[in-house]
Amino acid sequence: MLLRKGKSAFTLVELVLVIVIIGVLAAVAIPRLSRGSAGAGNAALATNLAMVRNAINLYAAEHNNTFPGPDAQGFVDKLTKFSDRTGTTVTTRDDSHPYGPYLLAIPPCPVGENANKDTANKVLISTTSPPTPDPSSGEGWVYNATTGEFLPNTDAKDDAGKLYKTY
Repeated sequence: MLLRKGKSAFTLVELVLVIVIIGVLAAVAIPRLSRGSAGAGNAALATNLAMVRNAINLYAAEHNNTFPGPDAQGFVDKLTKFSDRTGTTVTTRDDSHPYGPYLLAIPPCPVGENANKDTANKVLISTTSPPTPDPSSGEGWVYNATTGEFLPNTDAKDDAGKLYKTY
């Protein structure tokens, strides 16, 4: 059998070595990428909480220190529609409804058991202070209309072990 000189090819050892190197790199990179997505969820939660809490406080400042509510639909309407000083809402601004809207929509909760559900932007009304999460109810958020406290509706923790409901 004749061998041609100058023909180049990879040996089996070289191919195995490259596969092992790729495996080591993947073992290092994949956990870092998954932590990055969890960090993104935490950052999105902090941003959404700040935005909604600011809207709640602005509403209260313009409505005689009364928080939006008292039920879930009232909460959504009072933050996403125009209102008068007493909290009566309408969909278009007029002279007697000069306040709001404070939000375009309630953002979905990005963490917890209900994060990827269609109900992640829904609000569970709680009468306790702080509001008591009930993830089995399906809503993404929990809110106390008496105190204005707004939290994610979950008992889950972030990667550092901090409860999301303490954000």
